[in-house]
Amino acid sequence: MARCRLRSASVVAVLVLGGCASASAGEPRALLELFTSQGCSSCPPADKLLGELAADPSLVAMSVPIDYWDYLGWKDTLADPAHSARQRAYARVRGDRQVYTPQIVVNGATHVVGSEHAAIERAIVQTDRNPAIMSVPILLSLGGHSLDVKIEGKEHLGGEVWLCPLAKSVPVAIGRGENRGRTVTYHNVVRHWLKLGDFAGTDLTWSVPISEIVADDSDAAAVFVQQGTREKPGPILGAALAPITPQTSAVEGQ
Repeated sequence: MARCRLRSASVVAVLVLGGCASASAGEPRALLELFTSQGCSSCPPADKLLGELAADPSLVAMSVPIDYWDYLGWKDTLADPAHSARQRAYARVRGDRQVYTPQIVVNGATHVVGSEHAAIERAIVQTDRNPAIMSVPILLSLGGHSLDVKIEGKEHLGGEVWLCPLAKSVPVAIGRGENRGRTVTYHNVVRHWLKLGDFAGTDLTWSVPISEIVADDSDAAAVFVQQGTREKPGPILGAALAPITPQTSAVEGQ
């Protein structure tokens, strides 16, 4: 399969997460969302690259597996219809109808082929020209009983605050379809979505009980502020990621 393409629709969201304890500080320069599929033969190089990008502390890199290639002979074991809807919503907002795999959406503002490292770097630089992108500081603190989220106000900016539980490494043995016989490892896989609330430019805090968000195989958490709505997603205003490990304590992002 060359790049797999499709067209547009709408978005949904839900949640669950996992973990406890501490983390380190960083200032992410980009949120990367890789729309991928176990049924797409051109996706494994992008999945491998995302693993390398996820190791860069200046990036919040997430795999967002879609379900619209399930009919090709293999049902993606990590896919969620909400992921496909999010990708289509991005295409509607951009107006280009570009829905394909592997596709990386950079800072909610532009897209490139997910296996092209140089193109991803160029897109990060391009989106950084918008002074609002990645300008909202986010502090995450993980204790034994809660994930504490603090967002610093930024005048004249507004949007939504989302929390995503992530599974940092998920190997999948693919039994049928275009990747039959391959074992592919997926990195920072989005397991669910939780809208924490709306951002109107003022300071905000949340304390999310770990007991309410632990589930699946999640061992990291990403929180981001995004302009627009889930139906009309816009640029990413800020993002942070916290590994869920016994050593974690606080993660700071801009």
